[in-house]
Amino acid sequence: GKDRCTLLMNPDDANSRGIEAGKKVRLSGRVGSIEVELRVSDEMMPGVVCLPYGWGHDRDGTRLRVASNHAGVSMNDVVDERLMDELAGTAVLDGIPVEVAPVAPPG
Repeated sequence: GKDRCTLLMNPDDANSRGIEAGKKVRLSGRVGSIEVELRVSDEMMPGVVCLPYGWGHDRDGTRLRVASNHAGVSMNDVVDERLMDELAGTAVLDGIPVEVAPVAPPG
């Protein structure tokens, strides 16, 4: 099927950043950044992006052959380990402040 490990963004947000659907973008948070393909969707609220969980199976030691062949990127690389949901006592995996920028072409 189609690649599902993509970053969803509101069309107005993409346009204001000069980013086109289908192009790679850099998603950056306090602790790191990843490059991921952008998909635009009017179902996304302005100011919000969405990256699915459960990807990034290209790490050393991963023994999931099919998943490794379609690894995708891991949002864990941008999750801030200092953000905690104090009430639940768990890590915050949503609502993480990030920046999105176009990836410069090589050369």
